Amino acid sequence: MSNKPKNAISPTREEDYPEWYQQVIKAADLAEVSPVRGCMVIKPWGYSIWENMQQVLDRMFKATGHENAYFPLFIPLSFLQKEADHVEGFAKECAVVTHHRLEPGPDGKLVPAGELDEPLIVRPTSETIIGSMFARWVESYRDLPILINQWANVVRWELRTRLFLRTAEFLWQEGHTAHATEVEAREETRRMLEVYADFAENWLAVPVIQGEKTAAERFPGAVVTYAIEAMMQDRKALQAGTSHFLGQNFSQAQNIKFQDAQGGESFAWTTSWGVSTRLVGALVMAHSDDDGLIVPPRLAPRQMVILPIYRGPDDRASVLPYCESLKKDLEQIDFAGGKIRVQIDDRDIRGGEKNWQHIKRGVPLRLEVGPKDLAKDSIFVGRRDTGEKSSVPRAELLATAVQRLDEIQRHLFDRALQLRESHSRRVDSLDELQAWFAPRNEDKPEIHGGFAYCHFIDDPLVNDWLRERKLTVRCIPLSGEEEPGACLLTGRPSSKRCIVAKAY
Repeated sequence: MSNKPKNAISPTREEDYPEWYQQVIKAADLAEVSPVRGCMVIKPWGYSIWENMQQVLDRMFKATGHENAYFPLFIPLSFLQKEADHVEGFAKECAVVTHHRLEPGPDGKLVPAGELDEPLIVRPTSETIIGSMFARWVESYRDLPILINQWANVVRWELRTRLFLRTAEFLWQEGHTAHATEVEAREETRRMLEVYADFAENWLAVPVIQGEKTAAERFPGAVVTYAIEAMMQDRKALQAGTSHFLGQNFSQAQNIKFQDAQGGESFAWTTSWGVSTRLVGALVMAHSDDDGLIVPPRLAPRQMVILPIYRGPDDRASVLPYCESLKKDLEQIDFAGGKIRVQIDDRDIRGGEKNWQHIKRGVPLRLEVGPKDLAKDSIFVGRRDTGEKSSVPRAELLATAVQRLDEIQRHLFDRALQLRESHSRRVDSLDELQAWFAPRNEDKPEIHGGFAYCHFIDDPLVNDWLRERKLTVRCIPLSGEEEPGACLLTGRPSSKRCIVAKAY
């Protein structure tokens, strides 16, 4: 007989990481493929995680002075054409609306009938439409800054899709701001990058590296793009958020002008920044194991689930009121800006099956209560991240509930940080770089590589060489010190190491 441990998810991470990712999403009931090609249906448990992310980020945005607004889903083609770099960057991904009504055709089937005077682009991003409105709103320097955020959906026609990570339609927020000075706009760009890093590390429990993107990876039309980069468990990088200093490029294209304090006329300085439902994919890949999803307590739809255990009506009559009382007490406890979120699962299904469902969905703490527990006034506690189980007196559980959730949150972050640190290295030759990123099995690559800190210059030749090997410069870390060196490919001087990795 095999001694191999049984897991809820097959294949395991080591056996087939891409398929493992899909199976975790399925087992946790997060989302599924929709009838519309390339799109997904986000199911209640997955959407609850996204809602919690939204609520936290929304508070963080408003604390930095931003207000929510909403702009049209459709963008006139002429708006995109005003900014050449921008339209070129999104041209291949744009979905285009050319007609506005359907009529029965000769064979009785519906056909598009009313051709639009001007094609409409289904929002790939909103710089141009928001810029056109800023141009109406800004007359004087006294009207600035404008600090706007939008929660919306986006359509980018992707050829290769993967749930949460890359779909034709996804949900996100996009911040757009306009400022009177370059200094103020640059400060805004860095401020929002810090907000994203704060959220990623303290809520998502994912350590990130803040850095500047190279020209090849820069947002179309931006002067500077900053990003937070995270390492997933397969050692690939995931761009988890971006913040762009747009300079005056969009202001000049959209005519966002104002009278400055000296009475002259100036173009505004603008920024944009955004994160998306890709963060749910980051959560899955950063923390989950071969038994399913693991959700950081601060973002969990339910931080605890109470599982009543009884054999018959008499047991049920005593166990359920105890569980209700326990739930009520736990829900009075403050945690992460709200109250602890608790569910009692009294469905009429087998206890083992019920327990495994909550394991696969990543609930941080499972609380089992049966007649024997009742007699001792204790609860059997199962911890999702480590698998530890123990019997805990009720009073002790109530007194340590916040501590236990904080410990799980901290452990998930520390574990992800240890993974990143143990698979990051300084690389000083092309041979070493290629060896580290070369899998032993090319047909079915095993987990390999990580983050390589090395010297490369920002040059198309370098980008092409890396791309041929499925590598990219993820960012130039903002925290990195100046370190004179030579580009590994061209030999030209380089002042700072960048991070090279395989990426999503």
